[in-house]
Amino acid sequence: MSPTPTPRLLVETLRAVARRYRLPPLDAIVSRMQDANPSTALALAIEEARKAIESGVAPDAAAKRRFIEALAHMIRDAMRPDAGDPAFQAVVLRQQAAQVREYAALSEQAAQDRRAVRAAIVAIAHPRKQTRMQSGARREALARLFDAPSTVSASELRDTIHCISAMPEIASDVSLLHALTQLRDSAALGRLLHAEKLESDEDVRRYRSLRDRNGPRSGSAAAVADGVTAQRRGADSEASAERALKALAQCLDEADGKPAAYRVVTSMRVPASLAAGHARAKTEWDAVLLRRAGTHDAKPSWDVCLLVEAKASADAATTDFARLLRGLRLLSRANENACYAFETREGTVQVRGASLSALRTDEAALEQTVLYCCDASDAAALRLLGAAGRMRLMTAPASLDYASRLADPQDLEPVWDALLASPQWAATLGQYPALRLVRELMVHPDDLLEAVNDAAKRIGHTE
Repeated sequence: MSPTPTPRLLVETLRAVARRYRLPPLDAIVSRMQDANPSTALALAIEEARKAIESGVAPDAAAKRRFIEALAHMIRDAMRPDAGDPAFQAVVLRQQAAQVREYAALSEQAAQDRRAVRAAIVAIAHPRKQTRMQSGARREALARLFDAPSTVSASELRDTIHCISAMPEIASDVSLLHALTQLRDSAALGRLLHAEKLESDEDVRRYRSLRDRNGPRSGSAAAVADGVTAQRRGADSEASAERALKALAQCLDEADGKPAAYRVVTSMRVPASLAAGHARAKTEWDAVLLRRAGTHDAKPSWDVCLLVEAKASADAATTDFARLLRGLRLLSRANENACYAFETREGTVQVRGASLSALRTDEAALEQTVLYCCDASDAAALRLLGAAGRMRLMTAPASLDYASRLADPQDLEPVWDALLASPQWAATLGQYPALRLVRELMVHPDDLLEAVNDAAKRIGHTE
């Protein structure tokens, strides 16, 4: 069993669609270096080093100097009190202050601890348990505990437990008193209390202020609202990509003269038989163009023609790219002689393993099998240094030490050495080629629709 060749019309359409997000030539960017911000200068210095290594030579001293100067400049800008980066300043403060490190660690576990405390309260004071109690005072006390709002502080909750435990009606119930004592002395409540106590520390207050300046706190009403807005934006992007892909499927049907030879499915989930041990690989695809391949157990079977991911911003696609590549490698492990059941919003589809095992991650293959659909404005500022690479460089130990003192930029030399020699820095060293490829794979849904309409006109003219 082997996959059928990629339809010529699909290849031509993908070749013809405008690529408004494509990077300008690197030489054009270098020519404007005098206007480059530190982030761009740093990205260019990294690319210069990568190309030297690729050519089998060591980057020269000038490249090293440009890298260190650009990184130092970027860190100094981020540490400016008036217009710096509060998220990075919070990381630096966490590095400097033991109290902040302890508070941050407790905060990371706080949501889990609150759930554990709530579960213990439910086990003690659930309304069903209250109805079985004869004492009205006992019922009222447990109702007060059960109805305590989720926003109540840990110390207020501890005081409530203490007051309830001291009531004669409660103290006389050995098992209930034991449960309340266990809750009061639980490790989860203890951590919440300690975090609350640390909030009075001056460095912790500053840390919390920096985190708040960087955006709404996790779990807050503002954070929830932002999440809803982001979900709506993502859904709109996916809908735009789906419409363009369905128009492409219809055009391919017309070219083949076979109705329903192509179809589009959305939210295609990789079956467990392939997803095992996925190691952060993509296991759900936003939209997929499928071509009918025949029958399998009296059911239609399909080949994958095009995998599409919808993104609301170009930067989101760049961040997603490594996961996408892992997802492709996951699919390529399929047995070419098998068929796999994929769950989608449109129902279950049987996909031939032959079309999955043929998927590749080299650039030529990606250009024919993967699209990022992005409906963001192409006028948005181009960032040659991705957010992940920027944070990796700025939070390296030597970078954080430099940020604490802002003394000698040469203290950043260990970051340069690690970038050139450590396998853990390979993604950062190769971030520009990855960015260039992502931008090559990225199209606006309107541009895809326009290319499909042009192809449809050619079909009509030929007929």
